[in-house]
Amino acid sequence: MNNKHLFLDIHLIQTLPPSNINRDDTGSPKTAQYGGVKRARVSSQSWKRAIREYFNEKSGDANIGVRSLNIVKYIAEKITAMEDNSALDEAMEKANKILNAGGIKTTDNKVKALFFLGESQAKQLAKAAIAGEKDKKVITAILKENPAVDIALFGRMVADDPNLNEDASCQVAHAISTHAVQTEFDFFTAVDDLAPDDNAGAGMLGTVEFNSSTLYRYANVAVHEFEKQLGGNVEEVANALKLFIESFANSLPTGKMNTFANQTLPQAIVVALRNDRPVNLVSAFENPVKAHDGYVDKSIKKLFEEFVKVEKFVNPPEALIYVTLNNSAVLRNAKQAESLHELVDIFGTLIRERI
Repeated sequence: MNNKHLFLDIHLIQTLPPSNINRDDTGSPKTAQYGGVKRARVSSQSWKRAIREYFNEKSGDANIGVRSLNIVKYIAEKITAMEDNSALDEAMEKANKILNAGGIKTTDNKVKALFFLGESQAKQLAKAAIAGEKDKKVITAILKENPAVDIALFGRMVADDPNLNEDASCQVAHAISTHAVQTEFDFFTAVDDLAPDDNAGAGMLGTVEFNSSTLYRYANVAVHEFEKQLGGNVEEVANALKLFIESFANSLPTGKMNTFANQTLPQAIVVALRNDRPVNLVSAFENPVKAHDGYVDKSIKKLFEEFVKVEKFVNPPEALIYVTLNNSAVLRNAKQAESLHELVDIFGTLIRERI
């Protein structure tokens, strides 16, 4: 890499109609206080799950991870695929032994907590299990080497052995609305199709909480760290980052999706490459947007203005590319792409040249 530090910033404005894509333990849409008013909020965990699902679906033959309690069975299936005559019960026993020897505790053929394991790592563990490997150092090396792309991006925490932890190269912020919101209630009834004709009542009554919002979303990737995690494979890094940008833009948490069908797309996305530090531009919305004719255009305008303001504290981005549905919005010193596909291709070329 030509410079010690390189960060990818992704900024996005996305509007949601009445919806409840991420709710709390009472069923209410999640919210947060910011700038003295209540904002709609979608947790980073919720959106990271959606990003991972999109990423995995589109990744093809890339080395992708699995996060599950059923890692024993996952490895056992690799063992049976390698040993034609191996029964699943025998393979499960071998998988338990190899994990236990590596310091990962199992009970009833399951690990104690969700475990993130890459495809390549699972295959190497299966080979070691077949060979009867018992050396913890060897097994630990397998678990640490060649991490899956999504493990490198989102990290891994292992309570049984902190040495197996993998620091995430990616950070995803909680999405919040650029304006104040109020939670609303939908009162609904369900009709009993087989109710007698003289029964005019409903078969069920209920309420669903929802809100509408224009969200600011942000994520970053420490490209220099991500490159190290993937062993300096420039093509793999470039392709993974391109897919991450696409996944961030096109993914959507599925909470109450059948009820609200809130299948929206971003109204603006900005990708920046920085050589000093990542910068979350939520400060653009600390003073909430106020409007009676829509929040999107005003939110995009405030976001673009914030790029200029923060240059008093940080270096200008090495590269700045954006796509917006608002043709009148112009970002200074940036290249405007015609589509997300074009933006991703331009970024791919830049990142290959840069690292």
